[in-house]
Amino acid sequence: MKKIIISPSILSADFSDLSKDIAVIEDAGADWVHIDVMDGHFVPNITIGPAVVKSLRKTTKMPFDVHLMISEPEKYWREFQKAGADLITFHSEAKTDKKKLIEDIKASGIKAGISIKPATPVSEIENLLPYLDLVLVMTVEPGFGGQAFMENMLPKISELGKLIDNNKYNCLIEVDGGINAQTGMKCVEAGADVLVSGNYIFSAANPKEALKSLCK
Repeated sequence: MKKIIISPSILSADFSDLSKDIAVIEDAGADWVHIDVMDGHFVPNITIGPAVVKSLRKTTKMPFDVHLMISEPEKYWREFQKAGADLITFHSEAKTDKKKLIEDIKASGIKAGISIKPATPVSEIENLLPYLDLVLVMTVEPGFGGQAFMENMLPKISELGKLIDNNKYNCLIEVDGGINAQTGMKCVEAGADVLVSGNYIFSAANPKEALKSLCK
């Protein structure tokens, strides 16, 4: 069985002590740290900026998986790269030159991903797959943690997986939204490589056991 990458989302962590919660998931065996950046415009929520990412970078060597849910990623991505992001994912729905932005991010020495909301078909990003390191499939409407997993997104994961495999693209499939042991397994069976989970891990009595259950 392939190695599944677990990227806990700190959107569900204790914002008064993020470094402590990052230490908890690192000790639990997490692979990446998923950092959701929201601007209150692209999605109806506001989270953190590059200054917080820069501070957190000092606390761990785990890769920072930064998800920009913002309207103008081309204006702000470089600040997150400078702050310590290892992977920057922006949204297909953002009004920007997507291919240029992918090229710019990769030219800076880090990895580039693109995310699609539940209503966005795979066909919208198919032409970008040769250039991407990752595609993030949202299985909830982006903006807030703790939402229920959308089962009807599983065929989208499968479709994406077939395109990547058939063309031998070097691109991971990440899934975010309502991920727990049961929904995570369904995503892996559909072709996911990376699972983002927030509430399921950080609200668990034993975060280490919760994280381990995603790897089974």
